[in-house]
Amino acid sequence: MSEVLHSEKHHSIPSAAHQTDDQLELLVYWRSVVKRKWSILGLAAAMTLLAAVVVFMMTPIYRSTVTILIEQNKTKVVSIEDVYSGIGQGKEYIQTQSEIIKSLSLAKVVVDKLKLTKHPEFDPRVNTSWLHSLLATLGASGKEPTEAEIRDAVAARLANSLTVEPVKMSQLIKVSFDSPDSQLAAKVANAVAEAFVESDMEAKFQMTQRASNWLNEHLAGLKVDLQKSEQALQEYRDREHIVDAGNLELSGASNQLQGLLASLVNARMNRAQAESAYKQVKNAGDSLESLPVVQKDPLAAKLKEVVAEKERKVSELANRYGKEHVKMIQAQADLDQARDGLRRHVDVVVAGLQREYEVARANEGALAGAVAEAKGTIQGANKKGFELSSLERDVATNKQIYDTFLSRFKETSATGDSGALVGRVIDPATPAVSPIKPKKGMVIAVAFVLGLLLGVAVALLLDRLDNTVRSTEDAELKLGQPILSTLPLLEGNDDQHMGRYYLDEPRSVFAESVRTARTGVLLSAIDCPNKILVITSSVPGEGKTTVSSNLALSHAQTKRVLLIDADMRRPSVAKVMNLDMAKQGLSALVTGTATLEECTQTIEGSTLHVVTAGSIPPNPLELLLSNKFEELLKSLSEKYDMVIIDSPPVQLVSDAVVLSTMATGVVFVVKADSTPHQVARRCIKTLLEAEATLFGVTLNQLDFRKAESYYGAYTGYGKYGYDGYYTKET
Repeated sequence: MSEVLHSEKHHSIPSAAHQTDDQLELLVYWRSVVKRKWSILGLAAAMTLLAAVVVFMMTPIYRSTVTILIEQNKTKVVSIEDVYSGIGQGKEYIQTQSEIIKSLSLAKVVVDKLKLTKHPEFDPRVNTSWLHSLLATLGASGKEPTEAEIRDAVAARLANSLTVEPVKMSQLIKVSFDSPDSQLAAKVANAVAEAFVESDMEAKFQMTQRASNWLNEHLAGLKVDLQKSEQALQEYRDREHIVDAGNLELSGASNQLQGLLASLVNARMNRAQAESAYKQVKNAGDSLESLPVVQKDPLAAKLKEVVAEKERKVSELANRYGKEHVKMIQAQADLDQARDGLRRHVDVVVAGLQREYEVARANEGALAGAVAEAKGTIQGANKKGFELSSLERDVATNKQIYDTFLSRFKETSATGDSGALVGRVIDPATPAVSPIKPKKGMVIAVAFVLGLLLGVAVALLLDRLDNTVRSTEDAELKLGQPILSTLPLLEGNDDQHMGRYYLDEPRSVFAESVRTARTGVLLSAIDCPNKILVITSSVPGEGKTTVSSNLALSHAQTKRVLLIDADMRRPSVAKVMNLDMAKQGLSALVTGTATLEECTQTIEGSTLHVVTAGSIPPNPLELLLSNKFEELLKSLSEKYDMVIIDSPPVQLVSDAVVLSTMATGVVFVVKADSTPHQVARRCIKTLLEAEATLFGVTLNQLDFRKAESYYGAYTGYGKYGYDGYYTKET
């Protein structure tokens, strides 16, 4: 369970941090806008004023709109789609009509109807700017345009100025025209609608006339063709003696042919059978009795039985009496007679088969001839029928074509008289009361909003480009060091007053900020009884001397404090604290030409001791690097509770780095809204690389009231009477 809670805790921390960062980012944006709110409002007001001037100088434009109903599904008197190539359905048809309304040919009709070439708004001879544009388009700037060219140019301008908008889910089209003249806008819109309807009527009338003329021209030729085909049909009937198609007796000839064909098949079968039997007889030789036809003959069968009986009798008598016996001879004679009778009968049967084969073959030939004759008759009849059908088809085709053309001719004439329109005007255009543009209120409001947005964008951009330190949070974030105190901006005070402002204004916000810095310094090295404190900055002009002198005055209230001006290139402690600048100072003290008492000055109203820079040596860095200076600094730290050194800036010379290695700690001064944070970070890095102890950063010359308004910081001094309390005189 504890592991789960631990995991949830670790997951919730980044989320909360991310949310806090987003809130801080938004707060930074808001403060950037508030900081420059008057500039943003001024830019918005200027853009609004400029837009108002431009808008009120613009010519007002009026719009008039006419509504047209497209009659795409209107019922027609007769169907004539083929003549008009069909009327489409749906949005494609509406779009087609919209493009027709915007066509150049329709615009030319409106131009001629309203005489727009002579209207001041359209006439290029009056509007010189448009004339130059027209001449440039024609490529003949030195030549006056002709009437036809002016008409084409005016029509093109009119067509481009029209706004044609189909109404969704309907058959309505709104046609609008914009013009500085409201009356002209209404006239042009209505004229366009009327021209559209009239042009459709004229187009339909012309199409009907062309179709009627074409049909009329072809009707005469079609009628002649029909008459010729009918005459050819009648002549053929007369020549072939055809009264009716049913008198061709094709049905009887067909029935006769069918009967003959059936008989021919039977005759061929009979002939085949007779021929087969005849071939068997021819191939049998002497064994005619074994032929199937002979064996099937009843008489032949009886004769065979008689022969068989006679042979049996002969055989019996031969065994009993012998060959010479009378009975044997008689029996043999009977047998021969029986055999002779059988042979004659077989010859008769064979002869009958031959005659039957001849008859069957003759019969087959006769039937084949009859079939051929019947086929010839039918073929002749069919040929007549085909010729007759061809002539009848010609008549029917010519009659159908003629009837179709005649019907379409009547339909075209009737449609041309019906006057069906493609559309009609639902709401005519009326002169507009108020202009459509410019929309002054909207333009001014948009200009104001754009001015605000531009101002906000510029403000955010300036803040993004501003690389200075602007607040305590900014200093901690960009410099990565703790803030000892933030000193307010002192205005209207000379340099001599700045160095002792802590004494002169003890209840001021500045004095309280110095006390805060004093507390921070004391807490930074709490175990060190004697402190050597170096005050430095990045570049000159950041107020380090003011900070060091006032910080020394605050420490002098409770401790023995010595302030040393170690900036021997540009010394300023004597100036800001109104001290004797001619008195010997640090350079004489280090070289041993003067004692500490001779170099020390006191501040009226304070126990603070000050050692100014004195005479400026040729090489101040060598002086600070000398053993004498190090020994002097050690002896001074034993004599005083705190030694505060006003050091040169880090960016320019190395004096501050050398002094920081001898000091207990360093206070780094940064001027608000002035010093680039990159420079300050680089100088702090230089001190840290020299192993200096950095107590913290003092943000100097910050406008508290401005920071309170812009960043929401330092609000405690402006509430509950603290601001008034700290600004009172003692």
